[in-house]
Formats: sequence, structure tokens, C-alpha cells
Amino acid sequence: MAVTYVIIPKPNPQDREAAPKFYAQAESRGDLTFRNLGKEIAEGSTTVSDTDVMAVLNDLTKVLKRHLSNGEIVRFGDFGSFQIAIKSEGAETEEGFHSSLIKDPKVNFRPGIDLKEMLNNLKYEKLN
Repeated sequence: MAVTYVIIPKPNPQDREAAPKFYAQAESRGDLTFRNLGKEIAEGSTTVSDTDVMAVLNDLTKVLKRHLSNGEIVRFGDFGSFQIAIKSEGAETEEGFHSSLIKDPKVNFRPGIDLKEMLNNLKYEKLN
């Protein structure tokens, strides 16, 4: 199976008069729901049910939220790591900076070795 993509035109933001260039954009084939993820993980095991897997995944979400909100990097071994990233508006001086200038928090995911290998071996298929 391959990652599907479409070609889209994008203008040059620094030169709006220039002709647009064409870029690939990945297209999703669908979604894997939380419930179906739990079922699929359970299918690979003879000792746990999908209910067990769902309970663990629910707890994983809670633990992930707690540790990320405490400013920790959460490492999942070869899977990858999660970390909070922030942006802020600028202040004229260090003393003039206050936390209300912090905007746009995000959770960054950095893939581990297994996902990096997968990314390096992807096949692509253009959608018509």
C-alpha cells in the first residue's frame, strides 16, 4: 500500500505576482478510531481483550497529559517522544515579558527509529 497524494498550486507568499508552483499534499485514506485501534491491538494478543487495551490507552492519555503539562518530555522508546512547544509575542525587555504573551501551545511528536525507518521506505501514489 502507498501514501496517496494530490498536486496543489501554492502562491509564493513573498511574491504574490509570481506564478504559483505545484506541490504534493498527502491525502488521507480514512481514519482509525480509538475503539478500532484498541480492537486491532487486542487481535494481536491472546491474553488481553479490546476492553483491556482500551483501559490502558485511556490511562496512557491521562498520564501523557499530566507529564506534558508538567513540562516533561514523554519518551516512548523506539516509537518516539512527545513534548510541549510554545510561541510567544515579543517584549521590549526581559522584565516586560509576562506569560500572557505566550501563545499557540502545541504537542510536538518526534518519531523514533521505527517510524523514521517507515518514513524512509514509503511508497507514493498520485490520486487522479
